[in-house]
Amino acid sequence: MNIGILLAGGTGTRLGTEIPKQYIKAGGRAVMTYSLECLCRHEKIDAVQIVAEPAWRAQITEWLLKYDPGRKFRGFCAPGQTRQLSVFYALKEIKNYAEAEDCVLIHDAARPLLSAEQVTECLAAVREGHDGALPVLPMKDTVYQSRDKKTVSCLLERKEIFAGQAPEAFRFGKYYEANRRLFPEQIYGINGSTEPAVLAGMDILMIPGDEENFKITTKADLDRFCRILQERDGIL
Repeated sequence: MNIGILLAGGTGTRLGTEIPKQYIKAGGRAVMTYSLECLCRHEKIDAVQIVAEPAWRAQITEWLLKYDPGRKFRGFCAPGQTRQLSVFYALKEIKNYAEAEDCVLIHDAARPLLSAEQVTECLAAVREGHDGALPVLPMKDTVYQSRDKKTVSCLLERKEIFAGQAPEAFRFGKYYEANRRLFPEQIYGINGSTEPAVLAGMDILMIPGDEENFKITTKADLDRFCRILQERDGIL
């Protein structure tokens, strides 16, 4: 079984809007429905678990009637104080119906340009024997480290540095245990979903990322997404 986790519990305060960024409308529909539809319609995704605040669940349930024709939705779970706590709460719910060798695929609702091809590649890496897969982009700019955040400490080797994206896919049993061992204190310091897997020594394959699969964080990001929709479909 392949289970998609859609993280829609963020507040999106940096965008400066009254509602979280994943619920803002773009192209006549909420931002989160783009990635929701991709997961629900993907032939290799068997179930979808959504992390969302209770206040938004009724609205999401309405959207599911349109974007989840195969009725793959399995339930909601509460968001945590951090992104990784939200992931862990979803994993705990999934444990009620998943097997150790199943695959979980974690994606952000604020990354609306998820492609079916990216989902397929992530799942394939796990099915081919890896413990997980992470889409990455090569670093284009020269990268420096600053220990005091004021002056340059050293130049980092650009060819050895990559920017991680979502979705991230993992073998469920190993990944659940990797997160459980970090609970309760260490999990608060986790910055990315692949970090618990790396700390646990899991075999994580890097696969090519997608430049268009960016996360909407700022107003400029939202404007970029709207322009892409306009260029693709002429719907704005």
